[in-house]
Amino acid sequence: MAKRSFFDRLPVVHQLRQSVGLQRGMLVAGLVLTAVFLLVAILAPWLAPYSYNQLRGPDGLFGAQQPPSPEHLLGTTVGGYDVLSRTIWGAQTALFVVVVAIALSVFIGILLGLISGYIGGWLDRVLVVIADAIYSFPSLLLAIVAAIAVSGGQSGLVPGVLSAAIAITVVFIPQYLRVVRAEVVRVKSEAFVESAKVIGASTWRIMFRHVLRNSTRSLPLIVTLNASEAIATLAALGFLGFGIEPTAAAEWGYDLKESIGDVSAGIWWTAIPPGTAIVLAILGVTLIGESLNDLADPRLRARRRAAKQTPADAVAASQPVAREFMGEVE
Repeated sequence: MAKRSFFDRLPVVHQLRQSVGLQRGMLVAGLVLTAVFLLVAILAPWLAPYSYNQLRGPDGLFGAQQPPSPEHLLGTTVGGYDVLSRTIWGAQTALFVVVVAIALSVFIGILLGLISGYIGGWLDRVLVVIADAIYSFPSLLLAIVAAIAVSGGQSGLVPGVLSAAIAITVVFIPQYLRVVRAEVVRVKSEAFVESAKVIGASTWRIMFRHVLRNSTRSLPLIVTLNASEAIATLAALGFLGFGIEPTAAAEWGYDLKESIGDVSAGIWWTAIPPGTAIVLAILGVTLIGESLNDLADPRLRARRRAAKQTPADAVAASQPVAREFMGEVE
């Protein structure tokens, strides 16, 4: 078999080559939407016509609730901000929170899961009980409590991003802990771990060099699914008034909350852009996560391989099985 190139071994590229039909379409759509979200977030300073907190232009104040015009393609908000600029800058805020929250969750969750699964004993029982206790609370309620505890509900950009990320991290850590712990419990009984113990390797070397490497294969699936949940949780915190102050950063949930009164007055342009941005960002990441989750199922892979086989391939594949069966009968 020819050795695959580095490009072909990349996780998303490898999964994309495995997918067929509707599954490939979902994965491609998710990748496109997520790529647009990332590009908009990264290029926000150059794409947005105005700053997220700008109220005045060369001709004076923008004005509140102004309809779409050449100067403001999506109009202005009730606070007098440019809707298009706030929507573009909101992607950058969402990306900051998602990256920080996922990084903290992965690091802390993997570390606790590794220690819990490998060492076991009373420490394992305590960590599992704490994780179950956190699971018993509604995730949004827990995020609200964490946001209030960290920043008092509202704050500037850096404190607000950190408080929202920490609030989301508290919800996500038990998921990584339980997944990694289950894999560690399975891996630590393998022969190569026993061999490492025999040759005198230290406990920490075995944990981080041998066990950890073989216990994180399913984490990319959880990361993609949690990224969409992080965007939704951030939007919910902003909608409920526990997010980032509008003068410190643009946040889709806050803008959506401020547009509630506009909708009843027939002013549509302040609600549709941030709401659409939330839906598309969550949809893109969710499609990637669900597609990767399906492609990781060996039963679905077997079905796809069977669907791609021609009748001649099926007959050729069945001949060795038939000969083996006849040999057993004889």
